[in-house]
Amino acid sequence: MRGTGRIFKRKNSSVWWIAYCHRGKEIRESTANASKEAAAKKRGKFTEEDARKAADNFLKKRLQEIGADSLGLKAFVGPQQDRLTVGDLLDALEADFRLRELKSLRQTLGHLRIVRNALGDLRAVAVSAETVNRYIQKRLSEKRAPATINRETTMLGEAFRLAVRRRHISSMPEIPKLREDNARRGFFEKVQFEAVLPKLPEYLKGFVQFGYLCGWRKSEIASLRWADVDMLGKVIRLRPEHSKNGQGRVLALEGALWNIIARQWAQREYQKPDKTVGISLYVFHRRGKPIGDIRKSWDAACITAKVEGRLFHDLRRTAVRNMVRAGVPERVAMAVSGHKTRAVFDRYNIVSEDDLRKAMERTQAYLSTVPNQDNVMTFPEGKPEAKEMAVS
Repeated sequence: MRGTGRIFKRKNSSVWWIAYCHRGKEIRESTANASKEAAAKKRGKFTEEDARKAADNFLKKRLQEIGADSLGLKAFVGPQQDRLTVGDLLDALEADFRLRELKSLRQTLGHLRIVRNALGDLRAVAVSAETVNRYIQKRLSEKRAPATINRETTMLGEAFRLAVRRRHISSMPEIPKLREDNARRGFFEKVQFEAVLPKLPEYLKGFVQFGYLCGWRKSEIASLRWADVDMLGKVIRLRPEHSKNGQGRVLALEGALWNIIARQWAQREYQKPDKTVGISLYVFHRRGKPIGDIRKSWDAACITAKVEGRLFHDLRRTAVRNMVRAGVPERVAMAVSGHKTRAVFDRYNIVSEDDLRKAMERTQAYLSTVPNQDNVMTFPEGKPEAKEMAVS
């Protein structure tokens, strides 16, 4: 009947095909994959009648999708989605990230590469929630942290969502999330920081001091150029494109911060490979180039100073806590450190054992000033009887 499509076989072929119309155009599609899936589910021999039934069911599925599309309930994509692999979806996502100049592209590409190696050859329509669960179980068996696995499955979900938006596929699988408990709690007391600083290479000392005082992210500090520094006005203007939250900000240079910048200004010159002298464009540099990976030097300094296991990012938490302790209004502290939301700022405003100890000392000092029971005025039990008021 018109509008119900048809199933047929091509000449010299054992595979059933379906044909149906969508928006006035006939679409023909092989049912080979549908037959394979039906055969895998059936116990016993898969007969020709079974193949025909699988083709009929596949045609009904396509017609239902077309009906949902006509009602605006779900976009109809068609047979091209059967040819798409997970690798195709990840390639499209990577291209989108590059087009948008994603700031964390390097780390993101690492997650994409892992997912592509594991699932890239699978047909996108064949990926189910069970497929994702098996991937998660495998990564857990490899001792990967839940946070790491979540970043990988997030990339998979982003790839599917992009394909759905572009109408390359009609749906995406459910992608579960693992529970994370990765809130960092590291920070530096002043004596600890002063123990680490002398152990660092000379080119890193100003870089690390700057992070300790203002709490900027490592990438933000590394991006600073002399063009961003107003030496006369004694301020630094961070460009929005170098900020993680996409918002520029201004940092006033006073005291130790100004001394750091003044020292860096005096150290702008560096020797080029050809023995000539160059002038660095970057405030913090190593032989004229911006500071890159510091983990090796940082870890070595922390181990020597007996505070191993600390992260450079702990300086950010430390700066936030120091500003709050110093009585800096939290709104101002957020403007300095670049925290966009109060929730994240509160995570960084960490309370140490010393803070808790001081809180108890202050509480006990207060209680010592409260009069004891003997000096407290007491009232007789029971309610005083109400006196009738005379009505004049």
